[in-house]
Amino acid sequence: MKIEFSPAGMPVAPARPAAGDSLEAAFLGEMLKLVMPVMSDGAFGGGAGESHFASFLVEAHADALARRLDLGLTQRMGVQDA
Repeated sequence: MKIEFSPAGMPVAPARPAAGDSLEAAFLGEMLKLVMPVMSDGAFGGGAGESHFASFLVEAHADALARRLDLGLTQRMGVQDA
């Protein structure tokens, strides 16, 4: 049994992202890799953990942006949502 909590007035997110959202998230992830700050080695650097988990941060940002933005990539490429 699966129970989903949704605060009043908040729509429940779909179980899986649409094909267009996945495509746009992948595109945004590649673009974000180029603009993310360079890891520092100083006293305030993240060390080994920063280097290992940086890709998760980029992926989370890309997914959030893909949910909020419509870049129109699917219309330009002719991708149909399944």
